[in-house]
This record gives sequence, structure tokens and C-alpha cells, in this order.
Amino acid sequence: MAAGRERRAEAETFTARLKKQWHRARVGVRRAAVDYFRGDGSDWIALAGLLMTVPLIAGATLANSVWFSPAALVLPVVVGGLLLRPASLLGLYAAAATALIVESVRLGPYTEGPSRVTPGVVLVVAACGFFGLLLAQFRSRVGVPWRRGGTMLFDLRERIRVQSKLPGLPDGWHREMALRPAGGQSFSGDFVVAARTNGGRTLEVVLTDVSGKGMDAGSRALLLSGAFGGLLGSLPPHAFLPAANGYLLRQDWDEGFATSIHLVLDLDSGDYELYSAGHPPGLQLSAGSGRWEEKAAEGPLLGVYDGAQFDPVKGSLRPGDVLMLFTDGLVETSDRDIVEGIDRLTGEADRYVAGGFHGAAWHLIEAVAKDVNDDRALLLICREGPTAASVR
Repeated sequence: MAAGRERRAEAETFTARLKKQWHRARVGVRRAAVDYFRGDGSDWIALAGLLMTVPLIAGATLANSVWFSPAALVLPVVVGGLLLRPASLLGLYAAAATALIVESVRLGPYTEGPSRVTPGVVLVVAACGFFGLLLAQFRSRVGVPWRRGGTMLFDLRERIRVQSKLPGLPDGWHREMALRPAGGQSFSGDFVVAARTNGGRTLEVVLTDVSGKGMDAGSRALLLSGAFGGLLGSLPPHAFLPAANGYLLRQDWDEGFATSIHLVLDLDSGDYELYSAGHPPGLQLSAGSGRWEEKAAEGPLLGVYDGAQFDPVKGSLRPGDVLMLFTDGLVETSDRDIVEGIDRLTGEADRYVAGGFHGAAWHLIEAVAKDVNDDRALLLICREGPTAASVR
């Protein structure tokens, strides 16, 4: 029995050691893969894999040059230009050049058939290698490998989306926002930052339109949204736009201006203040009259000159009232002025008065400015209650 227990102990020890080694190997491979796709790891695995494909392609070409053209060597060259660093890429190019030499010797002169190594094949492979090396040099200089670059762009878009998320509101209030970048792109120069301040009793929302559109304005929108999000709630409402203006001036961008509108809403009483920096006016629907009223505050563009003053306009949202904020891409185009655009927007918005504005933001952009080549954003704040139709 003692001998049996010893054998079981030895087996358990061996099994435990085997499991431990297997676990370490898995963790090591996983860490190497994560580091590689983040751009932090070595590219030797990719280089080894591509180097293995070169003799395979060359062997297939020598075996049947009709179905496997010598130009197929361009495939590992192109993939290497996307995956490898410049030093590793030169090693891959040396292997591809050697394979071309071997193929040309074994297949014979190119004048004997179309499946030989022709000067055109050499030029194509060399040209792909040259452009691949240029891309690798650019990535090396920027410090962002291609596999990490896509992740960074995705992260950039998600950060803008998360920062533009509106906070929840108490019962009796509804809010929604729709954002449409120009040309169907993923990045927009329009963004929103919002926060519940004053112990949650006040809603502060800032809608900003950065100069430019799409990808051109995306990086600046990310920078400004982070800065504005930090300022919002940290300063009194009347000091927000002056601080934002000063921040924008310090960036010293060639195209550095922006328009912005800042809403400060008391969620208990419905009273609000609206500050504007060269932004289109807000629109308020009165449930009692069923009419839209412009709420235009005074203030210059952000980033134009120092010491700018921003004077608010005040109002109040009663049950059934709606406040609509938007950017100029929604109401102004080259063939339509802002007055006509606002009339069209309010005309479309009247269709939602009776049934409520839930889900209306996206549909309003579709109806008013679906094919406009500009960034568009629309924000709705509704105090729920009897609509104009029911009041009448």
C-alpha cells in the first residue's frame, strides 16, 4: 500500500508539473500575442512565417509555373510591408530576391515562355517592396504599427461617443441626442459634454461645433471634448465659456475656432440659462401655444479673441415644453440660409408634438439634413406633460 501511495504521489506531482508548465506556456504565448498586436512585441513570429512562405511559393512555381506565377512572390512582400519593421523587411526582401534568382535560373530565359521570370515580374515585385518599405519607415517614425493604428482610431471614436453620452434625468424629463458625421464617416467635429451638477439638481450640457468636419476635425474634437468635460462642473456656469475660449486660444491652431452653446437647466423648477459662443440659437416649444420660439444668446466664436463676454438668455421649461439645440450643419447649407433651415426644422418637429419626442432626434436629422455634407448634431430636452395638442 505504501508503494501504491508513493506511485500516486509521483503521478500527481508529474501531472501537477505538467499542468503548471502548460499554463506557463499558454500565458507566455498569450502575452506575446497581445504585445504583438499592440505593437509592443517583436515581429520575429511574422518574419519567420513570411520567410517560410517564400520557399513554398518558389517551390510551387518551379513545380508548375503555369498555375503558380513567379509574380506570386509579391504576396509575402506586400504582407511584410504591413506587418514588419524596416530591418526585418530587408531580410524578407533578400529572401524574395534569392527566390526570384533561383526561379529564373531553373525555369530558363524568359524568352522561352510566358511563365518565366520576366523583367516585368521583377519590376512589380521591386515596386511593391519599395512602397512597403516606405510604409514601414513611416510607421516606424510615427511609432504606431498598422495593427495598433486601427485600434487607436476605434478607441478615438469610442471616447468621443462615451464623452457625448447624456446623464440620466429624473422622472418627468426626457433627453436624447443624435450625431451624424459628414460623409458617413466615423468622426465628427460636433460633440456634446454633459454633467449633473449642484448635487444633481442642475443639468449642464455643452454642444460644440469645431471648425472643419469629419476626420479633419475629429482629433480636435477629442481634445476639446476632454478639456470641456474637465471644465464643466468645475467652474460656475458663467465662467465656462470664457475658460473654454482661453483654452482654445492657447492651442494656437491655424483653424482653431469653434461655436458652442451651454445649457444650464434647473431640474426642479425648469428654469434655465443659455450661453452661446457664435452658435445657432436654441428653439423652445411652448406646450401652451404650440409655437417655437428662438432663444438667442450673445457671444462671439470661441478661439477668436481674448476677453470675450458671453451674456445668457433665460427661460423656463414648463410641463410639455421642449428645448432643441443643434449645430449649423442641420439648418444651414450653401443653397439654404439659416432662417429657412430653422423653419424647415420646426416644421418637421411639429409632427412629433402630439405623440411625444421619443426617438425624434435621429428622424429629424434624416428628414431635414440627410444628405448634407457637414457634421450634424441635434439635442432634445423635454419636460414631459400635456402636449400642445391636448391643451388645445
